Amino acid sequence: MSTEPTVPKPLNANEGIKAESHHLRGTIAQDMADVSTGAISEANGQLTKFHGLYLQDDRDLRIALKKAGREKAFIFMLRVRLPGGRATPQQWLVLDKLADDVASPSLRLTTRQTFQFHGVLKGNVKKLIQGMHRVLLDSIAACGDVNRNVMAPPNPERHAVLQQVYEQAKAWSQYALPKTHAYHEIWLDEELVAGGEPEAEPMYGATYLPRKFKTGFALPPSNDVDIFSQDLGFIAIVQENKLVGYNVTVGGGLGMSHGNEETHPRLADVLGFIAPGKVNAIGEAVLTTQRDYGDRTNRKHARLKYTIEDKGVKWFKDEVEKRSGVKFKPAHEFEFTTIEDPLGWHKCEDGTWFYGLHILSGRIKDLPGWPMKTALREIAKVHTGDFRLTPSQNLTISGVTAAQKPVIDGILIRHGLAGENNRSRLRLNALSCVALPTCGLALSESERALPEILSKFETVLDQAGLHDDAISLRVTGCPNGCARPYLAEIGLVGKAPNKYALYLGAKYNGTRLNRLFAPTVTIDEAVTLLTPVIKRYALERIEGEGFGDFCDRVVLPKDATFHSVGTPLEVWEV
Repeated sequence: MSTEPTVPKPLNANEGIKAESHHLRGTIAQDMADVSTGAISEANGQLTKFHGLYLQDDRDLRIALKKAGREKAFIFMLRVRLPGGRATPQQWLVLDKLADDVASPSLRLTTRQTFQFHGVLKGNVKKLIQGMHRVLLDSIAACGDVNRNVMAPPNPERHAVLQQVYEQAKAWSQYALPKTHAYHEIWLDEELVAGGEPEAEPMYGATYLPRKFKTGFALPPSNDVDIFSQDLGFIAIVQENKLVGYNVTVGGGLGMSHGNEETHPRLADVLGFIAPGKVNAIGEAVLTTQRDYGDRTNRKHARLKYTIEDKGVKWFKDEVEKRSGVKFKPAHEFEFTTIEDPLGWHKCEDGTWFYGLHILSGRIKDLPGWPMKTALREIAKVHTGDFRLTPSQNLTISGVTAAQKPVIDGILIRHGLAGENNRSRLRLNALSCVALPTCGLALSESERALPEILSKFETVLDQAGLHDDAISLRVTGCPNGCARPYLAEIGLVGKAPNKYALYLGAKYNGTRLNRLFAPTVTIDEAVTLLTPVIKRYALERIEGEGFGDFCDRVVLPKDATFHSVGTPLEVWEV
């Protein structure tokens, strides 16, 4: 047996960047003032993520610009911090105008219940952030190795418990913010105060977390936030219409890398039950445990899910109890039966109404005959409630009074949006990430391809009589999982230009991952492969059986053997 000491692995380069950044300042201010380029340094590109910014470029223009000897068309994406997805009409109007003035004209709703601005030029970043600040919005910790935008059920006005859950999610978001003043100094021109106590990050430390950290709150029976995909989850437990506490989940995460078997999606484990007042204590203990024990040598192995797999759930639970001073009680029984994202008009307990509006891929823009951005701007001008962004990239116009209801209805009708919810259930359930042309990680199309993908599958579903059946389809341009494709009954994950890995068999309510069905297919090949499966599902499903359940039971091999184009389909023939 070798007696040589084990040589520790070198830290990932990002760890040095964070450690030397002076609490996320780096030389961002100097880089942003440099007008000779539209870019910033690679190191500052890592640090700006903590400020909610990603440096990108328009990939549609890359080849032409390279031939012309010019630099890439650099742009920034900015993500707003919006816990629980709530925005006031005043905030909506400001964001709408900022999109027109300093970004691409569209607004995009994300799968984490917030807004993204795209196409922001370097010289406009500060204008955008300062414009948001005037209506009390920011992008602090919307990206980066910190607790990111906190998710929660989108319509708390429906009853008191939902409101409590929303308030707790908002409180945790605020509690888990980095304490550095870098954001305010760089973007809001606040001066660094000389003297006094040195700046510190009591929760994060000088190097923050090893990787991103995501939190969600859910209220059964709806699993709209896909709670088991979160690093940290709080499942609200209600007895006699009162919130009695939360079941705590840890270790969910969907990112992976093609061809790297050591990376994989993972569903969270349930640690146990806590009282409502212990959320922040437990949250901090989970976060700091990951801070201290997460892998800082390999970013592909740095998420909390791998820490828990390496250390074990029992070890992790014991450590969280020790740090928090909170002893978990046995988890309460709960059941998720759906992923609720109610569309159309719904009445709330307080007598107000909300209207759920479907927005494909969350993209809000004006098109000929379809002026959605204009319509929502007009609604914001008269609306006295608020707007709620849903985990499914949709929108609810909430807190609508009986007097306002016909006014808002009239605006929707006048702009041709009243029938936006009258689509196939497949389309209403579909999610996609942005992908090309702006995401630097995209291997294939997603948002831009989604309408055509849906049309092709809708033809098959209509022929099988399944137009109104709820089936979840999610598309991403790469395997990082931003649109949660591994929890879709049909998941398409970008692998190369016009090529996707096809996954099947997740449970509709988000409690079972799907499995790889075909490692590399085009969309047409995916439709060809799934046509006999869909037809057979229509004829042979058990009562109440979802498409994912059918695929898991009948279609998917138990040994997870890959199926590819050309695989005999006799077993699936109708």
